[in-house]
Amino acid sequence: MLVVHGYDGSLAANAAISSGAKLFPAADAVIVYLCTPPFGSKGLRARLRHSARNVDELIDLVDSESEGEAARLVDTGVVLARAAGWNPQPLVKRTWAGEGLGLAQVAEQLQPDVLIVGARGIGATDSKLGSVSDLVVHHSPRAVLVVSQTMISAEYEAVAHGPVVVGVDGSAGSDRALAAARELFKDREVISVAVDDGNPAEDGEVEAAQRVRRFRGSGAGATADALVAFAEDQRAGVVVVGSRGRSALKKVLLGSVAAATLQRTFRPVLVVPGG
Repeated sequence: MLVVHGYDGSLAANAAISSGAKLFPAADAVIVYLCTPPFGSKGLRARLRHSARNVDELIDLVDSESEGEAARLVDTGVVLARAAGWNPQPLVKRTWAGEGLGLAQVAEQLQPDVLIVGARGIGATDSKLGSVSDLVVHHSPRAVLVVSQTMISAEYEAVAHGPVVVGVDGSAGSDRALAAARELFKDREVISVAVDDGNPAEDGEVEAAQRVRRFRGSGAGATADALVAFAEDQRAGVVVVGSRGRSALKKVLLGSVAAATLQRTFRPVLVVPGG
């Protein structure tokens, strides 16, 4: 199994290594650090500005020293990944498209089983538009695991052994999500759950799934709330959703229920692309 982990040295990235290694033990892992403009850390650039004699020399220094800084940083991620039980290798890559699109591009090139990103903020992803995790799940052609850095102890414990909860709705997207969950988590219990909207089940997978009712409302947020509450009751190790389903906003790259689930749970969420 091959995983790609987007690493930037942050607490969120470190937490994602820990949780990712529990969900995908002994995996081959590519630890990716993407260099984006302005290259090099703020402190490094400030130091080089004072030591360079002219602009040409400054550009050359930033070019070479930022590469060394990036290599040292990604080596830290490799050490952590190896300690967690992965078989890791480093990858440093420059991109002018930003980290989110850059990681999606790496996933397209390497074709991993899963792309893993850590997320900051009060939810599983930053609410700020354009955040790295948000862009990755919108554009990655591969399944994306989003790991929050603010999980509590019970949630960390569930990651190690908890069941896999998959939201299904009879759509092609949810069928792919369920198939991916069964393939990726062969040693875990996979529980499919359909949020009851009052209509009879028309799909075999939905009919076989456990059914839960919405607490209130009828939109994507209400559906996600019910799915997240079920995952809490089951002490799920990970929640799996398809990037597109039967919810509204079908024209956006990320389905509304998938987006709402990412915002509402602190547990790891695996988003499976619609194909």
